[in-house]
Amino acid sequence: MVMTTGLLVACGSSDDSDSEAVVVYSGRSEELVGPLITRFDSNGMNLEVSYDRKATQILEEGQASPADVFFAQDAGELGRLSDAGLLAELPTDVTEVADPQYRPGDNNWAPVTARSRVLAYNPDEISEADLPAGIDGLLDPKFKGQIGYAPTNASFKSFVTALRVLRGEDGARDWLTKFLANDPQAFEKNGQILDAVNNGTVATGLINHYYWAAAVMEKGEENVPSRLHFFADDAGSLVNVAGVGVLESSPNKEQAFDVVRALLNDDSQRYFAEETGEYPIAVDVPLAVPGLPRLNELSPPQLNLDDLADLDGTEQLLTQVGAL
Repeated sequence: MVMTTGLLVACGSSDDSDSEAVVVYSGRSEELVGPLITRFDSNGMNLEVSYDRKATQILEEGQASPADVFFAQDAGELGRLSDAGLLAELPTDVTEVADPQYRPGDNNWAPVTARSRVLAYNPDEISEADLPAGIDGLLDPKFKGQIGYAPTNASFKSFVTALRVLRGEDGARDWLTKFLANDPQAFEKNGQILDAVNNGTVATGLINHYYWAAAVMEKGEENVPSRLHFFADDAGSLVNVAGVGVLESSPNKEQAFDVVRALLNDDSQRYFAEETGEYPIAVDVPLAVPGLPRLNELSPPQLNLDDLADLDGTEQLLTQVGAL
């Protein structure tokens, strides 16, 4: 049952119906991960999943949070909770699954999937040859009014956080100021940006790759007008992760650790590759869209994902420059 609060209760099998449910706060949407949660239910897990949750809520709840597990869409949110001492250290069989470049230094959360920042573009509006090598090229007047972005979205904020880390506060402020002066078109979500690129409202858009991949899997590449442009060794090629942590205050840590293990098992990892278009973090399988690079073929900037935790500083900067 989906209630107005966004709470989905998935009861386990009759054998464990009397056991205490593991409460999962999900920053990932029900549309994206609900079918996977249903698989967990069929395997006998007793879960209560509450969707559209954010780290800020857990920070407010503190040690009194009812959540056992937080499945976040962004490394920065998990970093905030870890910095606040609210996450438990995970078992080594969980922490050693992912490539070291996508793991946190403190082992307090685990990456589940990865996604790359990309520039979606409409070949009818701009040729591939005219696409920039990096985000500085988007400051060219030829892109004036022709770039879609989502300033309030977590993925754009993480990109800006990465920009702050890579270029410093002054460098990030300078780029944002020039970017906004080029009249980019603001949208609420990545999917809306992609729709605008597809219909020619804007020529390009800054999104995460899997929105395009999911559209292609649903409609066929011939029915999706846009294409993807991958930057290399640039803030615009940030590879961020969705990840999961167990709250230190959880009274059900062992069961919560099993939820983490379930997200990282082969079945779940293939679900993300085949159903959502995200890069699986624990198995080396290609995405269901031919032609897209594999995770190990991407060229992200050299960045520790732990450094994406300062979302407050990013929101302050975005407010200062007028993006929020």
